Amino acid sequence: MRIHSPSLPELHAFATAARLGSFSQAAEDLSVTQGAISRAIARLEDHLGIALFAREGRRSVLTRAGADYLQAVGPSIATIESATLAVRTRRSPRQLRLSVAPTLFSHWLIPRLPDFHARHPGVALSFAPYRRDDPLSAPEIDAWIRVGRTDWPAGIAADYLVGRELVPICRPADLQGPQAIRAPADLLARPLLFHTHYPDNWAHWFAGVGCAHGPLAPSADFELVSLLVQAVIAGLGVAVVQRALVEPELAAGRIAIAVDQPVLLDRGYHLCTPTGRAPNPAVQELRNWLLDQANKPAADQVKS
Repeated sequence: MRIHSPSLPELHAFATAARLGSFSQAAEDLSVTQGAISRAIARLEDHLGIALFAREGRRSVLTRAGADYLQAVGPSIATIESATLAVRTRRSPRQLRLSVAPTLFSHWLIPRLPDFHARHPGVALSFAPYRRDDPLSAPEIDAWIRVGRTDWPAGIAADYLVGRELVPICRPADLQGPQAIRAPADLLARPLLFHTHYPDNWAHWFAGVGCAHGPLAPSADFELVSLLVQAVIAGLGVAVVQRALVEPELAAGRIAIAVDQPVLLDRGYHLCTPTGRAPNPAVQELRNWLLDQANKPAADQVKS
């Protein structure tokens, strides 16, 4: 029988260049030369009789035919990688490798991990570096926790965990005295602290509670939720954050909910798992535990 499929090195070169948008970055990722990537893709294009990439400035972007081919062969490449890695390393089904968004990792997951280990002592967790542009296909990673909406890649099952509830926070002292915060409009008289990556959070919250306002200008902005919280504690102003990320500080009394009128975001943190892999009981145990933690009342969560 004649074999029509190309070689695996050619497919890996193609898939990696498609993911990174660069032949040179693909070469670095696969530990080969850029020339090797170019030649492999040229052979593949010649074999298929189609152009897989087009140049746009310094980037190599998929043609329509290239995108269709990647969608068709990508899952198979990932399956072969996963099966081969499992055989080579003889990984136990009780070992899990996760990739977790850093903010949720530090503020929500780490305080709860002792409970997971107590309930599932036979499951060993390890953590892969976080990549913002991760395509959620690495065969050595069993599950990801990522912030997103509903537009997940094909072949990914996503369970919402936490993070949609947006609340304003302040110092406990800001709720006392003649100038106390009592209503949403009172926040407009305070310095507003912004999250650098989500500058529309304040406008979204004010709209959600029906509070009219003029242009909203930050008195300062911070890239990390932890820095926002520290700025609030220091008295620099008030901030609006995802409630799940500040439960320990709320429970300890270091900050307070300024106005207890939460507004829902359309994004949140999700557990993402590939659907095309063999069932892993440890992944299911992790999923059940995470959903249980996410569904607990806030006061119970921080005690876990």
